Amino acid sequence: MPDHIQRFIFDDADIRGELVQLEQSYQTTLSKHHYPAPVARLLGDFLSAAALLSQTIKFDGCLILQARSEGEVPLIMAEATSQGHVRGIAKEADAAVSEDFQTLLKNGQLSITIDPAKGQRYQGIVPLDGRNLAACLEHYFAQSEQLSTHIILAADGSKSAGMLLQELPVSAAHGAQDRSQQWQHVTQLANTLKPQELLNLDFNTLLHRLYHQEQVRVFDPSTLKFQCSCSEQRTEKAIYALGRSESEALIAEAGEIAIRCEFCHHDYRFGSKDLSRIFKTPLH
Repeated sequence: MPDHIQRFIFDDADIRGELVQLEQSYQTTLSKHHYPAPVARLLGDFLSAAALLSQTIKFDGCLILQARSEGEVPLIMAEATSQGHVRGIAKEADAAVSEDFQTLLKNGQLSITIDPAKGQRYQGIVPLDGRNLAACLEHYFAQSEQLSTHIILAADGSKSAGMLLQELPVSAAHGAQDRSQQWQHVTQLANTLKPQELLNLDFNTLLHRLYHQEQVRVFDPSTLKFQCSCSEQRTEKAIYALGRSESEALIAEAGEIAIRCEFCHHDYRFGSKDLSRIFKTPLH
């Protein structure tokens, strides 16, 4: 079954949810690199989290989760687009061995960037001082968005999955006490979910197991897949930004300009004739 994400809402509560499961896109992401097992699992969490968060907003563009730290993983990031494309990468983490989140991302900061196709880019930053990525993201929503949010993530190096629960704006049907009780009830049930259930159960079975006594409305799932956003045109723009004299010097030294995408390892190669074309007309 293709990787997919599914939205659901509780008809009798002001709560929405998302479920995501990644296998093909997760394995494709890992196949481009040789990550230690703890890094592979952490990257799986980042991929699922990016996919979940991209569904919480309505936009045409890309959502980027990126963490920088002084720990065993200096840089890790994942992207999810409104078209259902995901990709991710970890850098300089070949020696990472710890299973502890705070050791992997010691003194880290997490940035959440929304990059719309049209309009202004938005970025929020939160310290990575939680016990795991899910806890850090919950803190971000509580502080920045003032939305009660509960996130569960799981990854085993083969599959990655996640669940997000979030309170909706207040409605006339439910008072503050009702909302609090409903939120506590729904999240307590979610916390009974085991990682292997989240990774392996189909969504209908999972929701029935958790919420068979609730009125849950399930929407059609959306397909997700690995797809890199690199392209020859974007690479040519990078060469144009480098400048003609610097580009010509590189070709004089190496015979060509070779650029490899860090995400998908696709190679782009440019020679003197390409420079004439690139610099003849400004790229937009």
